[in-house]
Amino acid sequence: MTLQQLKYVIEVANRGSMNEAAKRLFISQPSLSNAIRELEEELRITIFERTNKGIALSKAGAEFLGYARQVIEQAELLENRYLNAKPSPQHFSVSTQHYAFAVNAFVKLVREHGQEEYELALRETKTHEIIQDVRSQRSEIGILYVNEFNAKVINRLLKDANLAFTSLFTAKAHIFVSVHNPLAKQAVATLDQLQEFPYLYFEQGEYNSFHFAEEILSTLSHQKSIRVNDRATLFNLLIGLNGYTISTGVLSADLNGNEIVPVPLASDETIHVGWICHRNAALSKLGVAYVEALQEAVAVPGSSV
Repeated sequence: MTLQQLKYVIEVANRGSMNEAAKRLFISQPSLSNAIRELEEELRITIFERTNKGIALSKAGAEFLGYARQVIEQAELLENRYLNAKPSPQHFSVSTQHYAFAVNAFVKLVREHGQEEYELALRETKTHEIIQDVRSQRSEIGILYVNEFNAKVINRLLKDANLAFTSLFTAKAHIFVSVHNPLAKQAVATLDQLQEFPYLYFEQGEYNSFHFAEEILSTLSHQKSIRVNDRATLFNLLIGLNGYTISTGVLSADLNGNEIVPVPLASDETIHVGWICHRNAALSKLGVAYVEALQEAVAVPGSSV
């Protein structure tokens, strides 16, 4: 096993394609495939599963990738210290539900740990895709919530994917509304009061089950509802149509301005928001730094958790 082989595995995992990885590594695709196959034979594991649709990390491969990244990081530290070598471009990806604190943490990560070259990704996406992204190592970390209603389904998927859930915070249900909405100045809003306003919620694609909804109380019926794909559109509709959505109550004035406010919702529902990663794979340096930034982002005094 060589450092070069480890770098090959990391690049293939980052690209999700042997051909694309070979181009980035400036070697032929057959040479890359042979190098990885030799490594698999030496270790007696299957790192990448080959199918007609391409390649994907196996469960053993995902665990191996975590260790490989650690080894390469340490090797680069030695090179930088003693050989004055140029640092390799950094790679890190996170997939998340539509949370402002996740963006704040990402900004902090880049500002404090970004080198001259990096290739990072922040994917605000659908709940099922978050789990699949982390399972396949497209993203090292995922951010989502579980509660009493969806826990059985979500936890089963996490177990099948060998992923672990770590809690960030627990929150009561809130609505987000425009400061001009009649409910904005209320101490608590009730479900009956929401009926006249448009309900906004995030599209979940083919996995549009209530269990994958980003909003709690997803089984409730609504006289008016609008499905959206991104946070900016949702917030524009909150303002333009006096709509509302249901979430954690955590907002960022830096990112969202002062036009949207959280209002507690009269409900006994509790949301457990946390991050997921591979159970047996150690986090990379950037992964550790991002988790620390997440913890800081949700622990800001005065935040509406």
